[in-house]
Amino acid sequence: MDCNLRCKQERNYTVSHRAHSVVRSDFTGFYAFMQGLHLTGDLSGCRCAEGLLTDAARLEARCTEAVAAAGLTQVQRLFHSFAPGAGVTGVVLLAESHLAVHTWPELGSVTLDIYVCNYGADNSAKAQALFDRLTDAFDPAHCVRHDLQRGVHDADTDTGAATAAVAAARADAA
Repeated sequence: MDCNLRCKQERNYTVSHRAHSVVRSDFTGFYAFMQGLHLTGDLSGCRCAEGLLTDAARLEARCTEAVAAAGLTQVQRLFHSFAPGAGVTGVVLLAESHLAVHTWPELGSVTLDIYVCNYGADNSAKAQALFDRLTDAFDPAHCVRHDLQRGVHDADTDTGAATAAVAAARADAA
């Protein structure tokens, strides 16, 4: 169903035409606490050592080092190899949110997913540093990156409560 049509049928919802998202108009202040940067990357033609794509322990060590170097806070991590010489899926739970990585050695490809929320401080530069560090490690011939600002809505859906709530939360944290 078309987003605009669906939104017209539901009460208390508005559409952000720029972001193509549905926003509960009575929860605008709530979205202030969801502000953050979500980065995804599709890397292909990776020229790194094959072990980085197939060895869970090696990939985990590289991701852990990159998280620390970016100044983010690791809470927990889990990395899984599917079979000897096969791909790895890993996640690092961050106090700021998460890093997920999936490898396809048979394709020389990797997908990255990094999200940081900006509740207490703007962590966008740290997310970008983490993305750049991991991209450099995989040394892809091609990289398609998408940046998504989460919890940010256009003037038609933001009554100002979201901006005020973030400012107040940051003042309280300081």
